[in-house]
Amino acid sequence: MTMMDLPGGAISRRPLRFYWVLDVSGSMAGDKIDQLNFAIREALPAMRESAAENPYAAVEVRVLTFSTGYQWVTPKPVPVEDFNWTGVPVNGITDMGAAMKAMAKELSVSNMPERGLRPVVVLVSDGQPTDDFDSGCDALMAEPWGKRALRIAIAIGGDADLDPLRKFIGHQEIEPLAARNSPDLVKYIRYVSTTVLKSASAPASRTVSVPSDGTPTPPPPPPPADPDADAVW
Repeated sequence: MTMMDLPGGAISRRPLRFYWVLDVSGSMAGDKIDQLNFAIREALPAMRESAAENPYAAVEVRVLTFSTGYQWVTPKPVPVEDFNWTGVPVNGITDMGAAMKAMAKELSVSNMPERGLRPVVVLVSDGQPTDDFDSGCDALMAEPWGKRALRIAIAIGGDADLDPLRKFIGHQEIEPLAARNSPDLVKYIRYVSTTVLKSASAPASRTVSVPSDGTPTPPPPPPPADPDADAVW
């Protein structure tokens, strides 16, 4: 007998939204964007498998890119089993603040499912904001779902500005993941697609304590960086 066949009918699966927020500004051109596209595409089978292991959560994926302004690559959340990745191009500057305001609107109470689990928002960037990031981040944190979300950031390259990424995370126990080469980036994309996703979906099947201020419990530690990689960004 499977869990879906238990007396009382099928299990009601609660929506869990997973957001990629990707920097596609001009500085990402070349190997960085190629490896980011490769890493997301290669992580998808493991992401689907991780999502399938929890019959209580229905994982949906949506992608937001930002450069000069922002763009929703997926018009609406897509079930992870139907989500595919063909890659994104690069151009423009780094309007990270505009992306934060777009996420604030997306995570407003009126847009989120009533029974949804805390969403996962993964910000990936190699630079520093060229617009008003602080007001955008404040708008995101002002939304109950924005504050409750499990927010993870991946910094690409040794010259990425970590301060805005730390503010986006807003959790003293979670640092930006510093991807200084292709192996690190692939490793961290897989980590957020599987381990972090599994951590966020855990409350669907068991009670997990959340501090009274709404700050989410941190996920398991990430894998270590690869200090011996040949190429460094």
